[in-house]
Amino acid sequence: MSLNTPVVRLLVAKDWQLFQKQLALYVLAGIVALCLLGLAKPWSFYLGSLLLLVVLVAAACFSISTSLMVERKEQTLAFVMSLPVSPLDFTVAKLAGNLLTFGVPLLVIGGGTLATILFTPLPDGLFVYSLLIFAYIVFAYSVSLAVTMTVESEGWNTFVMIGSMVLINPFIMGLSQIKAISSHIEKDAIVWTTPAAGILVGLLLASIVVIGITTWHHARKPAFY
Repeated sequence: MSLNTPVVRLLVAKDWQLFQKQLALYVLAGIVALCLLGLAKPWSFYLGSLLLLVVLVAAACFSISTSLMVERKEQTLAFVMSLPVSPLDFTVAKLAGNLLTFGVPLLVIGGGTLATILFTPLPDGLFVYSLLIFAYIVFAYSVSLAVTMTVESEGWNTFVMIGSMVLINPFIMGLSQIKAISSHIEKDAIVWTTPAAGILVGLLLASIVVIGITTWHHARKPAFY
């Protein structure tokens, strides 16, 4: 089954045009959080870190819920089926659209976070620590996206989405218990250790595998149902 690239592009562009204003607000909130981080004061660091996590989690949930859950509730699929679109086209378009609408804010805020760490009085040791947290958010997002693409139950979708994102707190606590990682956070140098590199690579590979399996599963469907 071949991919109808022009139609896929139209569907992706539709999602981007519908949500770009809301995503711009998330990026703006992320910039505010980065300004707080850049002050390098204990109170501003705490507020900035908290706001940054809230913005990223909210952007991830917004991207998935509006593009998939809301459209499913409004039965937009019935309209899509009237177009020359195959299940493969729809799957690729939805995955690409979601990855774009979440990926752009993630890259902007993530890049801004790393730049803030490097070019402000904050210790450079936070660089690796921040990358691990961003990698977890990508993984949690991938799992939520895969479940929402596969399961039609709004309740289960919401449960997985919230659950995977809430687990970021135990993940951060777990990182603080790994001495090879936590001992370098306050140092003014970027130090890569075997546990840090392993966790980063593992999370990114797991995210790719989850998205790949989801694409393969839906692409094999001969029809939408």
